[in-house]
Amino acid sequence: MKKSLLLFAAFLIPMTVVADELGTVTVQDQDSSSLDALGFDVPFRDLPLSTRIISTKALQDQGVHRLSDVTLLDASVTDSYNASGYWDYLSIRGFTLDNRYNFLREGLPINAQTSIPLDNKDRIEVLKGLSGIQAGSASPGGMVNFVVKRPTDKPLLVFNTEISSEGNWLLGADTGGRVSGAEQFGYRLNVAHENLRPPIDSSSGHRSVISLAHDWRAPENSLLESDIEWSRKSQPTQAAFSLLGNTLPSVQNPRVNLNNQSWSEPVVFAALTATLRWTQKLNPYLIWTTTAGIQNLKTDDRLAYPYGCSAENNYDRYCSDGSFDMYDFRSDNERRNTQSVKTALQLQTQTGQILHQLNAGYIGAKMQEDYQRQAYNFVGTGNINGRVQLPGNGTLNDENTDRDSAVSEFFFHDAASFGAWKGWLGVRVTDIERSSVRTDGSRATSFRENFVLPWVALSYQISEDLLTYISYGEGVETYVTPNRSGYSSPGQFVPDVISRQFELGLRQSSETWSWGLAAFHISRPVVEDARPDFQIDGKAVHQGLELDLEKKWSQTELTVSGMWLQAARTDSALNPTINGKRPVNLPEHTVRLRGVYYLSSVPGLSLDARASYEGERAVVVDNSIMLDAWTRWDVGGTYRFGPMDKGTELRLAVENVLNQKYWKESPTQYGHIYLYPGMERLLTLSAQTNF
Repeated sequence: MKKSLLLFAAFLIPMTVVADELGTVTVQDQDSSSLDALGFDVPFRDLPLSTRIISTKALQDQGVHRLSDVTLLDASVTDSYNASGYWDYLSIRGFTLDNRYNFLREGLPINAQTSIPLDNKDRIEVLKGLSGIQAGSASPGGMVNFVVKRPTDKPLLVFNTEISSEGNWLLGADTGGRVSGAEQFGYRLNVAHENLRPPIDSSSGHRSVISLAHDWRAPENSLLESDIEWSRKSQPTQAAFSLLGNTLPSVQNPRVNLNNQSWSEPVVFAALTATLRWTQKLNPYLIWTTTAGIQNLKTDDRLAYPYGCSAENNYDRYCSDGSFDMYDFRSDNERRNTQSVKTALQLQTQTGQILHQLNAGYIGAKMQEDYQRQAYNFVGTGNINGRVQLPGNGTLNDENTDRDSAVSEFFFHDAASFGAWKGWLGVRVTDIERSSVRTDGSRATSFRENFVLPWVALSYQISEDLLTYISYGEGVETYVTPNRSGYSSPGQFVPDVISRQFELGLRQSSETWSWGLAAFHISRPVVEDARPDFQIDGKAVHQGLELDLEKKWSQTELTVSGMWLQAARTDSALNPTINGKRPVNLPEHTVRLRGVYYLSSVPGLSLDARASYEGERAVVVDNSIMLDAWTRWDVGGTYRFGPMDKGTELRLAVENVLNQKYWKESPTQYGHIYLYPGMERLLTLSAQTNF
């Protein structure tokens, strides 16, 4: 692996390169460009599925620093165990994304069990819902694709600075252009360093990122693109609160971090990621693209871990008096490596009156997860006041689990246009081979399965700017019975975990406004671990309605995103009492609002406000304890001065301006109920200067 990285880097660095065009194919504005995640040339506003494209400008304007901040921009995306200092979890349409299989970078599979920097990302593509057009084996919530910044035709030099009221500060630079005297070569360099000081005790850290992208606009309608990215983040993670017996506590001090022992160490994420893409325009109607990528991750995962209450024989929450069992958890030198390749042909052809846009190809990914023995040692009893100090015990006395995964997929998509109608057909033939084994060689499991996943849709262009569609798709998830004593079929594959989705949508867009409405119904089998059985037990059924609206006036902009989600467990035979109940940690109603007002009396000055509303969340499976609904208000102002293409932008943002105290989310992970409070009021001043 090290040799392959060195060869890859040696190839990238001398090229000094990146591009926006291939022959006569140019990069289009965001509203009409195709989705990199899908890899075929259909404007995303014409696709029969719901998407959210978050551009660099949106990331900067709305203070998005990490992936979980995306929850503030789209109502369909909510938190799902998001602790400060750890990797991010997202829920889309009520289904938590699988960090191993639901994330892409440059259209290639990556492992998102790490801290992913956004400084060098051109946009984030959020594809909502399930379909064979997106992926083979993955959670049915949707997909997230990171698209890196590529070289610009004109010289670019931008400096970014930021400082917060807590002492957090960031310095960054973004530069690019074409090589003087060799215009066929381009480059894009991004560097950033941030001193992390969130409004949470015992959680200071730092992070850095360096990335370089290149391209070579070769003769004969050829384009070679490449990029390499290195990042490192070191920060103690945030330990959560929990129920106190059968009581939901109030939020006292959201700054308290229970990971505050003298022996607490930071979680360290180090990553090296690179891609190489060759695009060849064979003729005006046929384009061949091949992309290869590697991702090497190293993690040191540590936590003073509050978990359960042995005094009350209750291990999914804390004790009634506010005490809890504390463990010293350490898992150093975790390695997660991914190699992937994707090759595809895009063909435009016509049969009679029907115009076909065909995309066919292959995608393969190999993922390896290698671990060492870990520490997971009981060290005493702590308290939610955060004042109890306990002795550490870092003895590596617990085994971990290594995992290997190889996925091969052949895919075919056809978008057939006939008048105002367009028919869509997609199919993926997926071969999955996975295995796992404990670090001491015990509990080995392995399986290999094949799936055929269809996706079909029909869309109708009602008018030039009004589109309606209906679609159906299937997806798959894979499960293996734990290879332990006490199970009736240890180590055996659980078959037919097939999810299905129907979606009906209507959208319209113009220069001054756009809106979209989507209704969806997703049915997903639930695999229950009820020793001795490990089996499918009923379904999770999520149905809902999404609304997105953007409106511009002469001095005002308004953005609205809303979701109504009716989610329920059905057909459970193992625990019939939960049938019809709402799954934990899912708000039924979610709304995001943002308004911007440009002052005509002060040219360059704008004021903005943002509101995030989430309805009640269930804390326990029987819904007897619920989190209250909450609304968070953020305000800010931006002042732009200087030339349009070489000016400075100053921004002041105040998050949670009313300084409200509330429980933000209540995930259940690893058999335990967690409570995460909303962040205290935070002021941030940032400046961006374009030279």
